[in-house]
Amino acid sequence: TTETVGINWFLEPVPQEGGSGSGSIIDTRGYVLTNNHVIDKAYKVFINLADGSQYEGTLVGTDPENDIAVLKFTPPKGMQLKTVPFGDSSNLKVGQKVLAIGNPFALERTLTRGIVSGLGRPIQTSNQNIIKDMIQTDASINPGNSGGPLLDSQGRMIGINTMIYSPSGGSVGIGFAIPVNTAKRVVAELIQYGKVRRGWIDATLVQLFPALVNYAKLPVSSGLLVSRTKRNGLAEQAGIRQGTEPVRYGADVIYLGGDIITKVDGVKINRLADLYSALEDNKGGDKVPVEINRSGKTITLEVTLADRDSILSSE
Repeated sequence: TTETVGINWFLEPVPQEGGSGSGSIIDTRGYVLTNNHVIDKAYKVFINLADGSQYEGTLVGTDPENDIAVLKFTPPKGMQLKTVPFGDSSNLKVGQKVLAIGNPFALERTLTRGIVSGLGRPIQTSNQNIIKDMIQTDASINPGNSGGPLLDSQGRMIGINTMIYSPSGGSVGIGFAIPVNTAKRVVAELIQYGKVRRGWIDATLVQLFPALVNYAKLPVSSGLLVSRTKRNGLAEQAGIRQGTEPVRYGADVIYLGGDIITKVDGVKINRLADLYSALEDNKGGDKVPVEINRSGKTITLEVTLADRDSILSSE
């Protein structure tokens, strides 16, 4: 459960009850895995265990792009926490039996069962991020289940129940879970760094739009135009060319004539969100194939990625 801060009639901050969700203890030191949207904007987080005890938790780190968060609480001395073991989501099969545990509508520790209905679903979240390779299940998932584990028949976590497709707000048999292999990679980063380190192309990129395509007579209608590259940066060293002709668009200046990025690491790039998705599992220092369009010709370059936070914070 969470506690948020509201503003009263006198413009004073006052605590108020937040929402509730589910989570899994993944480490005997008190680390808890849940969804980011469960604890987003929370002022306080309380963790309720199966024995009825409640502890105040602290936020270790979040990854909004995968809707994952890690919390931590300190168990009393002598208490041995039981953890949910990680399974493997890479070898799941459609039709495989699964179990979902959570707190739908605040009904604690509810168990539902179903099957894996589909695999590899790219699903867009409410904040416009695309989570790749989600597991579709018909196990009943409702509000309050978010953050809880999706288990295989042997009790191993194979996913994190995250969202449902429903015109009514209740379960209609179409639920989605983040694969546990994504969670394992993200959790390790969150516990060690408090965030997920990711790679980025060290260049100023502009998403193509019809007015720009028509004005510049570009050979493609979708992709990312390389406006500027960092001098002697990794993208420039890889052979990516920046624009040379400055034009003003609103308050911004776009340099035309540069390469147009159309594919990164095998993922087709139509918009900036596609680049975030393509590089979600890459870190700075990784090398990825980048397909560009240069004056109508398709060229593939190998680009070493820079650290994303340092690049975007400097723009």
